[in-house]
Amino acid sequence: MKVKMYNLEGKEIGELELSDAVFGVKIKPSVVHEVAVAMANNQREPWADTKGKGEVAGGGKKPWQQKGTGRARHGSIRSPIWKGGGVVFGPKTERNYKTKINKKTRRLALKMLLSDRAGAGVLLAVESFNFAEPKTKLFAKFLKVLPLPTKKVLVLADGKDENLLRATNNLQKVKTMRAEDVSALDILNVGLVLAGKDGLKKLENILK
Repeated sequence: MKVKMYNLEGKEIGELELSDAVFGVKIKPSVVHEVAVAMANNQREPWADTKGKGEVAGGGKKPWQQKGTGRARHGSIRSPIWKGGGVVFGPKTERNYKTKINKKTRRLALKMLLSDRAGAGVLLAVESFNFAEPKTKLFAKFLKVLPLPTKKVLVLADGKDENLLRATNNLQKVKTMRAEDVSALDILNVGLVLAGKDGLKKLENILK
């Protein structure tokens, strides 16, 4: 598999040869879906919390006597069938959304998505992210001269690059991370992936 490589002026300077074992994998939507759902579940936090009959304030007194009123029998105004009463089987913060996912399956889904983006031409290699200054305007200018639309961009750095983080931090639709830290969910959420050539090779070695 070959991907186009660009310099910081947005000019194509050649192609980068990548391993088909990582960037030429056949895509199986079911595997990608399984991994994406599991990863989304693992990021989920149980914020919703409802109160049962015993947790709602008030309702200690029996609303009326058991018999003789002609009305239905009730023991508390905080019963679930009353307005303002407790909730039956409502969401609780104790719920655990964690979903187990095998390491091999997770890596396979990542390789499938990388292969999909490479095949569609929306995975581009960048010779280097060494801008003259860590300025947002320089990176924004670089995005504008690229031949592809850049609605949401994932930037994969060759390693820990503080200057690149500073240059992209104020761009709302740009996410920057180390290439070796990328996940399937990161790639699913963007339309264009820009990766340093050294970062791509490092990622290739990890996933082989």
